[in-house]
Amino acid sequence: MASSDFARQIAGYGLTTAGILYRMPDHPAILQEYVWQDYDLAPRFPELNRFLDFWQAKLDGKLFRVTVSHKDLIGPADLRAVGSEFRLH
Repeated sequence: MASSDFARQIAGYGLTTAGILYRMPDHPAILQEYVWQDYDLAPRFPELNRFLDFWQAKLDGKLFRVTVSHKDLIGPADLRAVGSEFRLH
């Protein structure tokens, strides 16, 4: 049975990392970074947008900047059937 992460990669999801720079709630002049990472679909990034919506609705730290990087780890064209198998001993 394939893992759910593998199934998501086959469906087009890639590893997305977001560096979220935000202002400290008690000290707005100080910036802090939070690193978020999950599988997401580029270029719309629905998972990241869902997380950022949650952040803005529920957390006190005001967002300053979000930097996103994305890497497709595997896709349907990267898989191929094995033509033959040889066993020794």
